[in-house]
Amino acid sequence: MRNRARWLALGTALGLQACSPALNWRSVPVPEAALQAMLPCKPEQATRTVELAGTPLAMSMLGCDADGATFAVSYARLADPSQVGRALEHWQAAALARMGGPALVPGAAPAPQPFLPPGALAVPQAVRTTVLGRRHDGAAVAAQAVWFARAVGGEVLVYHAVVLSPKPQPAVADTFFAGLELK
Repeated sequence: MRNRARWLALGTALGLQACSPALNWRSVPVPEAALQAMLPCKPEQATRTVELAGTPLAMSMLGCDADGATFAVSYARLADPSQVGRALEHWQAAALARMGGPALVPGAAPAPQPFLPPGALAVPQAVRTTVLGRRHDGAAVAAQAVWFARAVGGEVLVYHAVVLSPKPQPAVADTFFAGLELK
């Protein structure tokens, strides 16, 4: 009985961490991405041209910092739906390469796991992963990230969402990723 009480207390504490006062979760509609996101802070937005799978694309991002972590959602439109797998693979490789050869987080899933929010395309490259790496300044960083896609008319939207923090925060990442809703 005592162990059960300890586990219950630990579970409650972890759940409350995801809802701490430092994380003021709010619903953020992103109509141009056919997406609604839950973010723990007021996001800033930017757009820039990047190359995915050999094609220059306008990539938009919204993100913010809260409680020592960065929360970001990026998206881009692919004119050629046949390139969705290649684009997601390229995006994953580029994001992880910027972290300087990341390692899988001990205790996390041993390899990327499928990530398919309702309405997403069921492609093998739609995944969730947690890795450790380094920021550009050399500081340690944990990235809890997802990549996924959806068809909209004759185009495909590709998405990447990430929580960057000094240590993995699984409960916080779970809340963030569960709040990604395709519209």
